[in-house]
Amino acid sequence: MRVTKYLHSCLLVDTGAARLLIDPGRFTFVEGQVTPEDFGDLDAIAVTHHHPDHADPDALTAITRRTGAPLLGNRESAEHLAGYGLTVTVLEPGRHHVNGVTIDAIRADHEPVLADETPANTAYLVDGRVLHCGDSLHPVLFAHRGVDLLAVPVLGPYLTERLVAGFIAQLRPAAVVPLHDGYAKDFFITQRYDTYRPYVEQLGITWHDLIRPGDTATL
Repeated sequence: MRVTKYLHSCLLVDTGAARLLIDPGRFTFVEGQVTPEDFGDLDAIAVTHHHPDHADPDALTAITRRTGAPLLGNRESAEHLAGYGLTVTVLEPGRHHVNGVTIDAIRADHEPVLADETPANTAYLVDGRVLHCGDSLHPVLFAHRGVDLLAVPVLGPYLTERLVAGFIAQLRPAAVVPLHDGYAKDFFITQRYDTYRPYVEQLGITWHDLIRPGDTATL
């Protein structure tokens, strides 16, 4: 299994049998380093929630038209994206089989933000091996302790380094891919990774530095 990061929270998970794209949001495309054509053939596209840094309507329109892959998400995301002419297949919490990939949809609350409401966030467990949290560090995800790869937000207005480190320590994955850092300069991202890595590695967890678009971790 290969997991490729395309800036911020956008991951392409290639299980060997299927290719699932998760959270192609605005920060992935805003500087022109990544285009909707860069992902190749896809079997499905999933969004954790409808914030534009996770679900860019323009990019989603281009990707779905080019690939014909179904767009997946929770009910709130489906209602929001319908306003942009996008049809989302709703994944209720539970296990789903979509075009050769097994996806466990997990209702995991979005971390608090400075807004009247926070969107419904769905985390995804792909083939029982890769857990993409979206924008959640909710304890419900501890049910998946020991997962092969945890994709977790490491930068954001709603978190601190200690909060992230504590979440990783509780979940104890075999490896970590950092997410939600696409709005920061590379030198700052590198500095943050250099802070997280020793803490994570002392727990016996592999830390993957995926900074450049197309950087890949292999399971």
